[in-house]
Amino acid sequence: MLKEFKQFLLRGNVVDLAVGVVIGAAFGTVVNALVADLLTPLIAAVAKVPDFSGFAFTLNGSRFMIGNLINAIISFLLVATAVFFFVVKPMNMLIARSHKEAPADPTTKKCPECLSEIPLDAKRCSHCAQVVA
Repeated sequence: MLKEFKQFLLRGNVVDLAVGVVIGAAFGTVVNALVADLLTPLIAAVAKVPDFSGFAFTLNGSRFMIGNLINAIISFLLVATAVFFFVVKPMNMLIARSHKEAPADPTTKKCPECLSEIPLDAKRCSHCAQVVA
């Protein structure tokens, strides 16, 4: 039973997943710091309101703290924006540069007699009627 457990732990998928979770958590900290330390103060400087948690309204004696929802939505949008522009776009550009498309397979060949382009499967040239091997 211990041997099977060892095989399970050392499988590539389990190790890859563990590494992905650890890297994801570390990356989440970086993105949250970017949003909290750079993007939120930038919006606060423009909008003159750094925190919306004080916004609330009362309806029939019940107080609705809508500011926390607004803060959460803004934070989500900032994180999504940061991830898109600082991770997804650069990675897409790197992948596009590294994966240049291979040239397509040729569909024609040259006739040995007149050098005109003919289909690969042609047995005779359509221009000079020469038999093509």
